[in-house]
Amino acid sequence: MKLTVRVRANAKHTTVEELPDGSYRVSVLAAPERGRANRAVVDALADHFSVARSHITILAGHTARTKIIEVRD
Repeated sequence: MKLTVRVRANAKHTTVEELPDGSYRVSVLAAPERGRANRAVVDALADHFSVARSHITILAGHTARTKIIEVRD
């Protein structure tokens, strides 16, 4: 399944919220430097969907706040 994810880095808490339009908002503690926030987003989504980290891939938006992410079963 492909998801549109809006990322908020440097947040106070790590959260994953599904928005009414079907996209997700993910807040992570990590700073957006050297891929730390991307790794934190993958960890948060893996926990949320109860899948392994290796089943989550960032397809687009590696350096943007809005990302396209694929989650495989």
